[in-house]
Amino acid sequence: MSQNFTPVSSGARLSDQVAGQLEAEIRRGALLPGDKLPTEARLVAQFGVSRTVVREAVSRLKSLGLVDSRQGSGVFVCTQAGFAPLHFDAHHAASKEAVVQMVEVRRALEAEVAALAAQRRTPAKLRQIEQAMQALDEAVAAGGDGVAQDVQLHRAIAEAARNPFLIQTLEYLGQFLLGATRVTRANEARRGDFASAVQAEHQAIVSAVQAGDPQAARAAAAAHMGNAIRRIEQADPAFWQQEGERLAQPLVRSLKSPARSR
Repeated sequence: MSQNFTPVSSGARLSDQVAGQLEAEIRRGALLPGDKLPTEARLVAQFGVSRTVVREAVSRLKSLGLVDSRQGSGVFVCTQAGFAPLHFDAHHAASKEAVVQMVEVRRALEAEVAALAAQRRTPAKLRQIEQAMQALDEAVAAGGDGVAQDVQLHRAIAEAARNPFLIQTLEYLGQFLLGATRVTRANEARRGDFASAVQAEHQAIVSAVQAGDPQAARAAAAAHMGNAIRRIEQADPAFWQQEGERLAQPLVRSLKSPARSR
């Protein structure tokens, strides 16, 4: 075993830094399935950390399904290394760029969800979509931000698509997308033309799903997300420096502590 690791220093949690370097070696194939990790003493010396830090790092690799301990033999790379859980970097989350990137994720997913919903919707699912649309309109008319109702509308459309993998993916991303939705809706509420455009875009998606037109539904959903990006980019600097950054903080916290996939 000839791996040489870089000593870690203050900044990110030491055990996370150690685990990160070891994981990188496994992912790139420098440590192959069945290979034995360097001894605890060697890792302590190379990383310049305590035994406790090394043990915490190895425990994390075990939780990821990357390594396993064999009593009396050491720690070995698993024959079938698991996939790392989805993780987003929180470094620049409280920024216009991060929110735009989150909406780009939504655009890819929501377009396909809307198309499938148009193909597969049932009368019961259509009623749920229509009720969610009405609830959103009423919330906005009453002076609310409509965030919860906006999320519920898109959830109702996703359920109409009847694809559990898409629904689970959207549920996982929901913790991140909720923060982005707060920001986009706060920005849109600042201008009457933005608010009316959003309402029309939602209605276009719903109408296409009602009509059973997957191409129109896909196009309407993609256009809605593309327009959301343009509205974010058109926000004046004062919005982002004040309200936008404040509303993005839940997004930062979610990114720093991502939930495990279910």
